[in-house]
Amino acid sequence: MDSFELNKIMGAILGTCLGLLSLNIAANAIFHPANPAKPGYEISVAEQPARDQKGAPPQQDPPIEQLLASADIARGEVSHNKCIACHTFDKGGRSLVGPNLYGVIGREKGSVPGFNYSAGFKKMKGPWTAQELSDFVKNPKVMVPGTNMTFAGINRAGERADLIAFLNSKSDNPQNLKAAQAK
Repeated sequence: MDSFELNKIMGAILGTCLGLLSLNIAANAIFHPANPAKPGYEISVAEQPARDQKGAPPQQDPPIEQLLASADIARGEVSHNKCIACHTFDKGGRSLVGPNLYGVIGREKGSVPGFNYSAGFKKMKGPWTAQELSDFVKNPKVMVPGTNMTFAGINRAGERADLIAFLNSKSDNPQNLKAAQAK
């Protein structure tokens, strides 16, 4: 095969590539797809209160103060295993995905230095109370709209009380939760 034949083959390949490129440019000019501002579809689901099998709304949880009277720190330590992937509980512990929870009861909301809180938490003021922690742990997205916390929550009120008793024990100055129950 001489160089003239090789030049014809290479010219044909180059011409084909150039033709395909021209078709691609022309097709994009004619049929330009619009990119959505936010990818995906937003699915809104109306939340309805859960009902039992007879159609009655579920019973409300008793106040956390009543549950704290029989709370067990050892059971709370078992429950805290649901939290250790994102939080530390030691004095001076570093923040992970979530802030360190040492001394959280009585601490100002959104006050761990160096932790980047979500917009929902930045709006919250005041110290954490046992009832607020219970409400937050039950359903974080309802208590703090806009939170980045992806935890589904703990439904059982007794387990939440055990966890709060455990969290209270992780503090330099534990709150007297029994006195709060007497009020």
